Amino acid sequence: MYKKKSSVPELVEEFLSYQKNIRNLSDNSIHGYHLDLQKLMEITETTQKDSSLATITLSDLRSCVGVLSREKKSPASINRFIAGVRNFFAYCYRFGYISSNPALDLKTVKLPQRIPRYMTEGEVDALCEQPSLKPLLWESRDKALFELLYSSGCRVSELAAMRMEDLGTGYSSAMITGKGKKDRRIFFSKEGVLCLKQYLVERKELLQKHQDGLKIHQVFLNKKGTALTARGIRYIVSRYSSLEGTNKPVSPHSFRHTFATTMLTEGADVRVVQELLGHSSISTTQRYTHVTKAQLIDIYNRAHPHGST
Repeated sequence: MYKKKSSVPELVEEFLSYQKNIRNLSDNSIHGYHLDLQKLMEITETTQKDSSLATITLSDLRSCVGVLSREKKSPASINRFIAGVRNFFAYCYRFGYISSNPALDLKTVKLPQRIPRYMTEGEVDALCEQPSLKPLLWESRDKALFELLYSSGCRVSELAAMRMEDLGTGYSSAMITGKGKKDRRIFFSKEGVLCLKQYLVERKELLQKHQDGLKIHQVFLNKKGTALTARGIRYIVSRYSSLEGTNKPVSPHSFRHTFATTMLTEGADVRVVQELLGHSSISTTQRYTHVTKAQLIDIYNRAHPHGST
């Protein structure tokens, strides 16, 4: 027997509350679930006379995937939708709102094989030098941002949220909170530590000027003396990698890809790199082994007399 019928919107709200309050998922994850389940409700409302979840079949769910495909949604977006629907139905089945789970047989779509965008050593060096060559915004802060992104491999959101109290002795490492609210330690290069120390001197002066002693916990600030957001960091990277700078546009995530590629190319164990990146699954980290193989093939083709055709 299963529980008394509840409307799909009611179950969606309960599911989202569970993910936030019990599983402690991030706001971004909750927002993604909300968008996908809203889409599920929109599509099924046009085909279902009964608004209860128990009436939704596997055929209905496949029809939803078909609608998304006709809307030219990317395979990654469609698979995210499928994952959200699967988790939602699994929750409802577990707690007795439905007697069977039609989403169990809902298959994901095939993703195209994509090599993550990464920078060469020369491109990284050129970008890290841009704040000194063309001080478009705040030289010491921007150099520290670039060096820490590259030497730590952390996500842009993690760097934006990093607090002064998270920094280790000598500023050579930091304890940060990543996806799933999991803590991990990241490490900074000697150049990164030097740039960070230079920036922190100016940071202190800025706070004394703008905040009248008010304590700001985040390490990286904007020129107004308030915390720099992930969006702000993306803007900074885009300025220095645009026509004003290197003219090779990249995102903050390119530093993370480059970090992983460099570590694996230099022989680091994939499980060590997984830990440093904060990946929950090693399969995510193993994407970068394809990058290093691609590099080897390219080097071979360019260097060996019979390497290319």
